[in-house]
Amino acid sequence: MTGHSKRTLETLRTFESRNVTFMDPDGSWPIVWARAQGTQVWDADGRRYLDLTAAFGVAAAGHANRRVVRAAQRQMPILLHAMGDVHPHALKAELAATLSELTFGRWTAAARRPVHGKVILGNSGFEAVEAALKTARLATGRREVIAFEGGYHGLGYGALNVTQRGHFRDSFRDQLSEFGHFIPYPSCRRGLEEMDNKIRRRAARGRVGAILVEPIQARGGIRVPVVGFLKRLRKLANDLGCLLILDEIYTGFGRTGRWFATEHSGVIPDLICLGKGLTGGFPLSACVGRAPLMDGAWPESTGEAIHTSTFLGHPVGCAMALAQIMEIRTRNLVERAGQTGDFFRQELGTHLAGDFAWGSVRVCGMGLMLGVELLDRRGWPATELALRSMKSLLHRGFILLPEGEHGNVLGLTPPLTISRAEVTSAARALSTVLREVGAP
Repeated sequence: MTGHSKRTLETLRTFESRNVTFMDPDGSWPIVWARAQGTQVWDADGRRYLDLTAAFGVAAAGHANRRVVRAAQRQMPILLHAMGDVHPHALKAELAATLSELTFGRWTAAARRPVHGKVILGNSGFEAVEAALKTARLATGRREVIAFEGGYHGLGYGALNVTQRGHFRDSFRDQLSEFGHFIPYPSCRRGLEEMDNKIRRRAARGRVGAILVEPIQARGGIRVPVVGFLKRLRKLANDLGCLLILDEIYTGFGRTGRWFATEHSGVIPDLICLGKGLTGGFPLSACVGRAPLMDGAWPESTGEAIHTSTFLGHPVGCAMALAQIMEIRTRNLVERAGQTGDFFRQELGTHLAGDFAWGSVRVCGMGLMLGVELLDRRGWPATELALRSMKSLLHRGFILLPEGEHGNVLGLTPPLTISRAEVTSAARALSTVLREVGAP
C-alpha cells in the first residue's frame, strides 16, 4: 500500500465513525477505489482488479456504462434537483411508467383483466421496503409481517423489524416495534409444510398483514429456496388475506437470468421492492404495487404527502435508471446473465472438483448470483478460511465479498457484462487460492 491509499485510510480513521469502514490491522484490507470501467476496478495505487461483486450488484450493466454516464451528464446541467412530491419533472413520470410496464404490465399482459403498477420512489433499498411495509399496513389494517430467518431488508428502523440477523438488530431492539415474525427459509419439501403451518398459526390471530421475502437470499448466503416456495407463499397470502411483498433489490434487473427472480416461479406479488441495479450507480429505489392495491391503500394527496423525501424521484437518478433499463434491454443482458451464469457454474464445477485438505465446497445460486460455500471436515461453516481466501483473492486482483450469517460463502455477483474469459480466470484463481490457503 502506497501513500495515496494510506492517506485516505488515515483520514477515514480520524474523521469517519469507526463502525463503518473495516480496516485490518495488518493492512490487508481494504483497498481504496480510484476508478472503475466495465468489470474492472483500479485502486489508488494503480492496481487493477476484476470486480466479482458489481459493487453490491449495482453495476449490472458494467461500471461507468457509457449510455448511463451520458444520461447523467445530459441531465445535470438541465435540472440537477427537483421538488420531490411537490413540483414533478417529466423523467419521474417516464420512469414510473417504465417500471409499471416492466413489472405488472408484463406479468398481467395476457390476463383477462391486465393491471398496471403504481410506484413509490425512494433513495436506498431499505426505503423501498419501508414503503411496502407502510402500504401493507394501510391496505390491510394489520401490523404484523411474516419474514424469514437469514433475510436482509436493510437497516432503517422499519426495515430492522424484518431483518433477522442479530448482528444488526440487537443493539437497537429496545427501540424496535418488533412487528416482524421470522420463519425458517425452507430448503426441502418438508420445510414447505412446516412453513405453511407456522404462518397459518401466526396468522390465526388476525394481525398478519404481509409476507415479506427475498426470492433468493443474497446476504443470507446466496440461498435458493426449494421449488414451489413462492407459489406456496402466494397461496398463503391469498388464503390469509394478506399481501405478498417480494424484496428484489438484489435479484432484480436480470441478476438471476430473468428480469426479476419471481419470474422463474411465475408468481406475481402484490408489491415488489427494487434498487441496486436500477440506476447503475445513483441512489434510487422503488416500491411498485398493483394499481388497485396502491389506490386503495394510499389516500389521494391533499397537498401534503404522508410518505415522501427531499430527493424523491431525483432527476439525475431517473435519467440514469431509464438509460440503465434501456442498456439491459438492448444488450440482452438478462439472457446473457442466464447463459454466463450456467457457464460460471460449469467452470466452478470443473476447477473446484476433487477433495480439499480442509473440507468441501458447494456451489449455489442462479444466473449471475452465485455463491461458493466453504465447509470444514465436520460440515461446519469454514468462516476463517473464507475470509483468508477472500483477502488472498483480493491481492491476486479479484474483488469478492463474504455472504451468509457465518461469512463462509464467497459471493459471486459480477456485472452482467462479464466475459467468459473473465469467468474462467476467476474460477481458476478461486481454485488455486482454496487449495493454497487451506493447505497445512
